[in-house]
Amino acid sequence: MNIRVGFGYDVHQLALGEELWLGGILLPHEKGAVGHSDADVLLHVICDALLGAANMRDIGFHFPDTSADYKGIDSKKLLAEVMKLIRAEGWEVGNVDTTICLQNPKLKDHIPSMRDCVALVMGTAPSNVSIKATTTEKLGFVGREEGVSAYCTALILKD
Repeated sequence: MNIRVGFGYDVHQLALGEELWLGGILLPHEKGAVGHSDADVLLHVICDALLGAANMRDIGFHFPDTSADYKGIDSKKLLAEVMKLIRAEGWEVGNVDTTICLQNPKLKDHIPSMRDCVALVMGTAPSNVSIKATTTEKLGFVGREEGVSAYCTALILKD
């Protein structure tokens, strides 16, 4: 069995009046993430980690922010496409482990819905999707509520 690990990191600026999408779920908040797509930082890092593990470059290579095709796109569509790409090469997801860094809003109550949404899009069991959240104790751009960041480690398998 062939096993690989990939890592993803992403950041999006937060701004008043934007929508806050995380893990495919729209969260109520006065600030949202700015980006070419829906700016779902969690789905973006999962895409990058999976693509990296499969040695298939990164999310920007496959879905460039210079393309009008991806303007405002639902990032669940990007993740679904990444799953098609890695599965076409014979890879399957073992698990993903993610951390979202966001000062506000608190995510504890939203994590189960995010996990279920991500698992559904990926075509895997919710037990294969770990989503954690942390603040930065009011330090840095996350702590000042200027941005959101996320990290992901992905394990993929091939027989």
